[in-house]
Amino acid sequence: MATPKVSNSRLVRLFTTLIMLFGFLSHSSIEAHQSPNTVMLLDVQPDGVDAELQLPLSELELAFGKDLRNDSETLVARLGKELEAYLLAHIKPETEDQHLWTVTVRNMYVAPAEQGYSGPIQELIVQLRMQPPADADSRKFILRYDVIMHQVVTHFAMVSIRNDWEAGIDAEHPVEMGAIRMDTYSGQIFAMKIDQTRGSWWNGCKNMIALGVNHIAEGTDHLLFLLTLLLPAPLLLQGKRWDKFGGIKYSITHLLTVITAFTIGHSVTLLAGAIGWLQLPPQPVEIVIAFSILVSAIHAWRPLFAGRELYVAGGFGLVHGLAFAGTLANLNLVPAHMALSILSFNIGIELMQLAVVLSVVPWLILLSQTSIYAIFRTVAAGIAAIAAAGWLLERTLAIGSPVSYIMEVMAKHALWIVLTMACTAILCYVWERRRSSRVM
Repeated sequence: MATPKVSNSRLVRLFTTLIMLFGFLSHSSIEAHQSPNTVMLLDVQPDGVDAELQLPLSELELAFGKDLRNDSETLVARLGKELEAYLLAHIKPETEDQHLWTVTVRNMYVAPAEQGYSGPIQELIVQLRMQPPADADSRKFILRYDVIMHQVVTHFAMVSIRNDWEAGIDAEHPVEMGAIRMDTYSGQIFAMKIDQTRGSWWNGCKNMIALGVNHIAEGTDHLLFLLTLLLPAPLLLQGKRWDKFGGIKYSITHLLTVITAFTIGHSVTLLAGAIGWLQLPPQPVEIVIAFSILVSAIHAWRPLFAGRELYVAGGFGLVHGLAFAGTLANLNLVPAHMALSILSFNIGIELMQLAVVLSVVPWLILLSQTSIYAIFRTVAAGIAAIAAAGWLLERTLAIGSPVSYIMEVMAKHALWIVLTMACTAILCYVWERRRSSRVM
C-alpha cells in the first residue's frame, strides 16, 4: 500500500499554525502572570529633582541576590546600607555634557501594593534626592538607570513627572515620560532624556488656578455649606422665625457679608496651612466641615445665629481653609513657588465660588419674593441636613452611606438644577405679580 504524500506547502502551513498557537498560549500565560514593574515618580524643583521609586520586592530580590521578602518588616534595618549602595551604583543622572549629579537616598520603607495582573505585592519605597552640579539646569538631564533590569531583562521602570510647578504638573495629574527597559536587539539599557525646560511661572500659576477651580467644583461639601448659609440671607427676622423678603439692597448686603466672611476665613487658614504654620489631621477637619453644613441647614430652617452670620461664616471658613491647604502642602514646593501657588490657588477658589454664587443668588432673591420660597428653603435645608448627617456618619464612625454618591450625582447635574431653579423662580415671580395686579 502506498504511503500518502504530504506536500511541502501543507507542512509549512501546519508548522506555522503550531508556532502561532504556541505564541498565543505563551502570550496568554504572560498576560495572566505579568511581572510587576518599577514605578519612578519625579518631582522637579528649581535646585534639583526629588524621586520616589516603587520597587517590587520579588523582582528586586532576583537582581540583588539576597532574600528580601521573608521578614520584610525588618528589611531596611537588616539590609538598608547594602540596598542603598546597590541603588546608588545603578542610578546615574548626568548633564548633557556627562557631568554626574549627586544622588542621596533620603528614606526607604516596605509597603503593600497592587499592580494590574500581578495582584497584591510588596514594594520597597525609596525616596531620593538628585542634585545637579553647580550652574547646571535641574530641568534638563540624562537619566541613566538600570536597577533590577541589569539582571532581570524583562523588567522595566515606568517614569513619570509627578510634580513640576513650572510645567503645570501636579500629583493629581502626573505625566508619563516613558519606560526604561533593556533593548532586546542590542542588549543595552538606553538612558532617558528628561527635558522640562519649557516650563514657566505662568504655567505654574495657570495650573494652580485650575486646581483651585477644580477643588471647589469637586468639593460639594464646601459649596453646600456656603449655599445653605445664603438661603435665609434675603429674609427679614420676625421673632424666632424667618419672615418676608427684606428688599434688594438688604439682600445683597447680607449675601456679600456672608460670602466675604467665608472668603476671608478660608484664605487665612489656606495661607497658614500651606506654609506649615497650622496643621491638623484631615479627619477632624472633614468632620467639622460636615458639622458646619448641618448647623447652616438648621439655621436656614429656623434662625440660630441671626445677625451673627458674619462670624459663623468666617469661623467655619477657617476650618474649610485647612481642607484647601492640604492640597498645596503636599506639593512640596520651594518658597517662591509656594507663594505664587497660594495666590493662584485662592484665585481659582474665588473664581469658582463667584461663578456659583452668580448663577444661584439672582434666583434666590427672585424666589424669596414669592410665597413658594418658604417651601423651597425648607426642602433645600432638609437636603443639606441629610447630606451633612450622612457625611458625619461616614467621617466619624466610618459607616457607609449613599450620601456621597447622591451628592456627586447632583453635582454632575448642577447646571440642570440651576436652570430648573431659574425657571421656577421666574414663573413663580411672574405669576404672583399678575395675581397681585388682578387683586388690585
